[in-house]
Amino acid sequence: MTDSGSQSISLQALPVRIIIPVALTISLFIMTIFLLIIPMLERYMMDGKREGILHLAESAWSTLALYHDQAEQGMMSHGQAREKAMAHLEHLRYGPERKDYFWINDMGPVMIMHPYRHDLVGKNIAGFEDPAGKKLFSEMVAVVEDSGAGFVDYLWQWQEDSERIVPKISYVKGFEPWGWVIGTGIYVEDVRAEISAVTRKLTLACFGIMGVVLLLSGYIIWAAAMQQRARLAAMAQSRLREKQLIQADKMASLGILVAGVAHEINNPATSLMLNAPNLKKAFEAFIPVLDKHFADQPDAKVCNMRYPELRQRIESMLAAIQDSSARIKGIISELKDFSRPSGDQGQAREMDINQVVEKSVDLTHTVLKKFTSHLSVSYGEDLPMVSGDFQKLQQVIINLLVNAGQALENADQTISVSTFINKDRSFVGIEVSDTGPGVSKEDLKILKDPFFTTRRDDGGTGLGLSISEKIVNDHKGIMEFESQLGKGLTARILLPCAEK
Repeated sequence: MTDSGSQSISLQALPVRIIIPVALTISLFIMTIFLLIIPMLERYMMDGKREGILHLAESAWSTLALYHDQAEQGMMSHGQAREKAMAHLEHLRYGPERKDYFWINDMGPVMIMHPYRHDLVGKNIAGFEDPAGKKLFSEMVAVVEDSGAGFVDYLWQWQEDSERIVPKISYVKGFEPWGWVIGTGIYVEDVRAEISAVTRKLTLACFGIMGVVLLLSGYIIWAAAMQQRARLAAMAQSRLREKQLIQADKMASLGILVAGVAHEINNPATSLMLNAPNLKKAFEAFIPVLDKHFADQPDAKVCNMRYPELRQRIESMLAAIQDSSARIKGIISELKDFSRPSGDQGQAREMDINQVVEKSVDLTHTVLKKFTSHLSVSYGEDLPMVSGDFQKLQQVIINLLVNAGQALENADQTISVSTFINKDRSFVGIEVSDTGPGVSKEDLKILKDPFFTTRRDDGGTGLGLSISEKIVNDHKGIMEFESQLGKGLTARILLPCAEK
């Protein structure tokens, strides 16, 4: 077979070798979206809605408990407490249209309060049935008797429209002191509408991605065919030239692979890094509510674990997510550096010093809360930008924060952080102060000397402040300390404003 015949066969086989993997990839992509992700999304959304009404019912239950406690303390009679609790919940609304509501019946069951069905108030509703023949209120009472709380599915009127009957899921919880059952629910149609909207957007996004993939695939086939043609032509001219071209192609492919992998991983990694701290903050905000809830149920378990153990484990998992996402981000940065042309790394850039402090406080929050319950941060307004290395300045602030925490003698002592601009607006300042034991005048003079430390028995090396001062000096700044024995220590950093 001639060289021209071999070249023709290779060029004909090339599109097939590319099209088949692309077609398989697109098919797997479509199957994953419509057979796995969308059904999973529907389940998660429904579970999220169920969890939402559970929390709403728990909140309403807490309202009853509050009025009951006030009655127990003699602040009002039990009758007045019931009336006020019922009046409060009767006018309470939530949801997109502010028409979702709560109702109350007793264990009779007799309807105590219903915002939209006043015709049922005061009546025995044991035999009340939905259009499908389900005795929903009797089932709610049975759920409360068996488990104290739970979900019930049934058919019910659409908000105040008694002519429109739709499926509904409600969560009911018993309030034992008054023999009441409080409930609230969601309309399945609302959830389905949200799911349909998300599905439509996801479908459009999938078709858009498929279109882009097809265009790129066509371009890749064309480019690969041209590259193959050029490579085969070079092979016909010289074996040595062939080896050089193959080697060059491998290096180019490696660069494309590195850049492509870094780009594809960067978005989910960024999402992890952004959402993990928010998730952690949200969990920390939920902790007081959860602590209060489980304090009354010390034997309750979630996921086969007692609440204290689960709480500690969730905190560990959130910390692990943050650490892992930071590690992924670091690997991505290294891959980008590998594929980036030389000469654009390590340059100073303008930055907002408030952001540097905020990131540093976030990173050290878990450590500092072990030392103190009183950490305050004050950010100056309209601060000029400073020029430098974000990570290195962050390293300095983290070192000062950790030193301040380690200097405290008990959790009632405080740490305060603030940023400011000096009078002539030439320097931006950062102050980290603690109310610990302070430092003597003699030690204050040598505080930044290499290897000087007051914590050598605890593993201190005495290099942290020395390195920090070197970083501040490299940024043309000043680091100074003020202290009085018994009144704490203040570390101050002054950095020149960026040149306009």
